[in-house]
Amino acid sequence: MPRLLPLLLLTLLCTCDRAPSTNEEKEERLPNLLIVLSDQHSYDMLGCYGNDQIITPHLDEFASEGVRFTHAFANQPVCTPYRGMIMSGMHPLKNGAFINDAPLLPNKTKLLPQLLKEKGYQTAYIGKWHLLGGERNRPVPRGELRYGFDHVVTNNCHVDFRPGKAFFWNENDEKEYFDQWEIYGQTDQAIEYLDTIDQSKPFALVVSWHPPHDWGKFKGEDGKMHYRYDTDEKMMVLYDRDTLELRPGAERSPDRLHMYHGYMASTTGVDMSFGRLMDKLKEKGMEENTLTIFSADHGDMLESHHAILPKQYPHDYSNRIPFMVRYPAKLKPGQTTDLLFGALDIMPTVLGLMGIAPEDEYDGKNLAEEILAGTQDAVDVLPIWLYKRGVAKNNNWRGVITPDWTFAMGKGVDSLEITNVLFDRNEDPAQLNNLFHDPAFAEVKEELRNKTFAWMRTYNDQFWGIEDFLRVRPEKTWMYNYEKSPYELFAEEQGRR
Repeated sequence: MPRLLPLLLLTLLCTCDRAPSTNEEKEERLPNLLIVLSDQHSYDMLGCYGNDQIITPHLDEFASEGVRFTHAFANQPVCTPYRGMIMSGMHPLKNGAFINDAPLLPNKTKLLPQLLKEKGYQTAYIGKWHLLGGERNRPVPRGELRYGFDHVVTNNCHVDFRPGKAFFWNENDEKEYFDQWEIYGQTDQAIEYLDTIDQSKPFALVVSWHPPHDWGKFKGEDGKMHYRYDTDEKMMVLYDRDTLELRPGAERSPDRLHMYHGYMASTTGVDMSFGRLMDKLKEKGMEENTLTIFSADHGDMLESHHAILPKQYPHDYSNRIPFMVRYPAKLKPGQTTDLLFGALDIMPTVLGLMGIAPEDEYDGKNLAEEILAGTQDAVDVLPIWLYKRGVAKNNNWRGVITPDWTFAMGKGVDSLEITNVLFDRNEDPAQLNNLFHDPAFAEVKEELRNKTFAWMRTYNDQFWGIEDFLRVRPEKTWMYNYEKSPYELFAEEQGRR
């Protein structure tokens, strides 16, 4: 027995020597990732962005705990292209998601959830998907079209958020209806997921809410149709419709007040749900090592600038988005950055902040070092665009944003005035004075036009619209074909060339 004692002590010493300290374990462990998205949520519809009448206390508190971006943009203010850029870090002309309901095509790069899954992450997506071609009323097929997410609970894309109308496809691909407003039910699903994960492994979770997106139309007192945003009555009663202030330049009317009322109430519902998610992270002790992002697909014009559609315009109300990041392990609280930042930059920057160095190259920039260093002027120009038909409601346009200017030009003689714009970002933050045809700014416009053509050359963008895509690829049935996946159809197309 005495002879065994030294061996036992030696074994214990060796074991202790090999065991990492608590700090070493924390350093070696990869961070969790939580991306929370609302939809059609303008940057100016949050208290932390200067709106003193909207009720968003949880998001305002979150902004104070990390970094708030003042100049973040969707690049293309449309749902699916934004989501495609987040997943791929690639331009829509490369990833295939250039319009709504267009799924991602095979890329030269790994998608965000695929890459994280290879790193040992538990991956999940809850809420609005909107990256599946064809009929919307169907579950996301298992396999390659889930892009690396293990757990997917979504309705793909459905805009009736009311109890008994809002639904989702469960794990058995069965349709189930919520008995509460959609966003509340989806938040419950996200909380349940966080309660069931294996905490010894990192997780990557995307929670994608549809509100404050419109969910229909109503006939106004003026006899015209307006977008509807009415939501849970508990949120609606928090606002006095008659005393709401509209954006600068917006004409006050009962119908517009109706829109603003529902939109703001819906946004407060988003805030309340976000607060519940943050409470769950705190309850489980995961705040410190979780990189949490709040952002939105794009904004909402709310009929500003005589816009007919809620989005798809180069204006800030359409294209500028809230973007806030909290990561206590790396980011100091209470920061604000004026750094120009686009949807293309999200994936490479997220990976940079997480300390993950991918083998792939992206069209977007990894701005993690600039964010950590507080650098404000690392980006001097941001490309913006819309791939769309040149019809009366909107236009096929291209442009750029710089720290000083917003510029966009429509295609040819059929381009619309609302998409031929030149705004001074410093002197005219409400973008009420369009300088596009002002001869005094001809040199500025020409300089910005050249910057636009420069990025178009980078992506071989020939000012294409949807008609051009169809003309080049008339067999492009992958958006509407239900029997074959986009990957199969893409492979067949490549084989024909």
